[in-house]
Amino acid sequence: MRAQPEQQAPPVQRIRLRYAKRGRLRFTSHRDFSRAFERAVVRAGIPMAYSSGFHPHPRISYAGAAPTGSASEAEYVEIGLARPVAPEEVRAAIDAALPTGLDVLAAAESPGGSLADLLEVSRWQLTLTEVGAGAVQAAVGAFLAAESVTVERMTKKGMRSFDCRAAVIALTVEHAVDPAVGPVLDVLLRHGTPAVRPDDVLRGLTEVGGLPEGISALQRRLAQGRYDEATGAIHDPLGAVDGPTAS
Repeated sequence: MRAQPEQQAPPVQRIRLRYAKRGRLRFTSHRDFSRAFERAVVRAGIPMAYSSGFHPHPRISYAGAAPTGSASEAEYVEIGLARPVAPEEVRAAIDAALPTGLDVLAAAESPGGSLADLLEVSRWQLTLTEVGAGAVQAAVGAFLAAESVTVERMTKKGMRSFDCRAAVIALTVEHAVDPAVGPVLDVLLRHGTPAVRPDDVLRGLTEVGGLPEGISALQRRLAQGRYDEATGAIHDPLGAVDGPTAS
């Protein structure tokens, strides 16, 4: 009879971390980051709790990862520990073990429940290139006036069509401080299934607003969390509150 695997003790503490993907590290895929993160917790000497079974894994839960190529100031991960450690000690140790550009910004002890359930919306900043502010403003007006905007995207299950307009809570055009940079879109997206991404919104602006095909943008997530419908604030799962978004 095959020997039964050793049963691991459940975590005694869970820590939630907010981290950033900056500079060239925005091209890190979720799989690449998870490998780097698991190596970092080992190098940092974090007392991780492990799953049971024949191949135990560290207790790490990822939530709401940004698409590859997108910069972000608001990525989240939760880890389970075998013994209590001060959250700031965990943050500093893992941050020092990760490469510059994958930066751990904040940490807090988890009160329980699902981290993913706290990520209802994302606020994005899209810096456009090769297009004028006037054309972008007109496209945004047409997009917001539309009841629905259907776009297509290749998924793991093949080409899929969906309405990207329904996920957009707010969409405004900001003028960049640097005249060499194109107009900047501030986008507030509601999470759902299928998840609407910033490039889906750009595709929608092309569909209804006449922006050039294949328009590119530097995508940067500024915040994600619970959304306060009354104030427009985004509540960070670690406790901070992002200011009201433009509407």
